[in-house]
Amino acid sequence: MIKTLHFTLAFVTVAGFVIRAGWSYTAADMLQQKWVRIAPHVIDSLLLILGVILAFNLAQGPWQGWLAAKLIALLAYIGFGVLTLRGTGMAKHIGLVGALLSVGYIFLVAFSRQAWPF
Repeated sequence: MIKTLHFTLAFVTVAGFVIRAGWSYTAADMLQQKWVRIAPHVIDSLLLILGVILAFNLAQGPWQGWLAAKLIALLAYIGFGVLTLRGTGMAKHIGLVGALLSVGYIFLVAFSRQAWPF
């Protein structure tokens, strides 16, 4: 149940990011609506809480190398996401590509439980 909810929230947060990134390219007024500014924080907080619960429920312990890799990639995703939503020009493009690559890596690591899933 917790794992399914965690995966679902992960997909929801990525979908929300892609939608907001699209709006940032079109200068849509939607980005300024209160619910658009609050919802990602609520979803991401729940996602992080569930991730911590899942990590502590692992039989091997929460400090596996693949979990550290996911956390580092999460920090990269956040940084690139900020660059995407607040940057301009080439920085915005680099942020979008970096964020999508980071989140893709996070999903690969999550499903393979290998820090180097390639």
